[in-house]
Amino acid sequence: MKPVLIHPCYFGPIDLYAHIAQSDEFAMEKHDNYQKQTYRTRQYIYGANGKLLLNVPIKHRENKTDEHQKYKDIQIENAFKWQRLHWKSIEAAYRSSPYFEFYEDEFVDLFEKKATFLMDFNLKCMQTVFDCLNLDFHFKFTEAFEMSAETYENQRNLVNSKRKQKADLEEFIQVFQPKYGYISNLSILDLLFNKGPSALDYLESQKLSR
Repeated sequence: MKPVLIHPCYFGPIDLYAHIAQSDEFAMEKHDNYQKQTYRTRQYIYGANGKLLLNVPIKHRENKTDEHQKYKDIQIENAFKWQRLHWKSIEAAYRSSPYFEFYEDEFVDLFEKKATFLMDFNLKCMQTVFDCLNLDFHFKFTEAFEMSAETYENQRNLVNSKRKQKADLEEFIQVFQPKYGYISNLSILDLLFNKGPSALDYLESQKLSR
């Protein structure tokens, strides 16, 4: 089985982790150009009013487009307290979920300590998720950007927030489901806070679209 190739994400959606959990090894793309409106800067959670977008602000370069800038060079805009706002939103969404308090201390530091580079911050977010899932956060970075990436199972398009879902995900109970119905493939946080220690078993049992 080839290593699964993915992008570092702001936590990342559930189907991304299903691909990782069902692979023997994975790699992270390090040499791509930054692209807007992807899971590099955004995640979706289930808030009291339905699906809620949380977006990490980035610094924009004068007279240059961000899409010609390397992802690894993108810096976070910390001029306002976005981390506090994101954590308050997460807390409001999941405080009453079965496992929020079980994992709360694992995540709170990510929203209290400022980070400079987006990729570094996203790697810390993903490492925290791996720790909660009891998965080994062992991977290789790519050495150069390759469009075809033939030595990998190329799943880099999982970073696209507007793509079709790439797994047939089973429903599980969500806090606000009685009000708005089930919302599939939200942030991995939605799975962790609702399923707890059984989240890994869930990921390993999902039917993937490769």
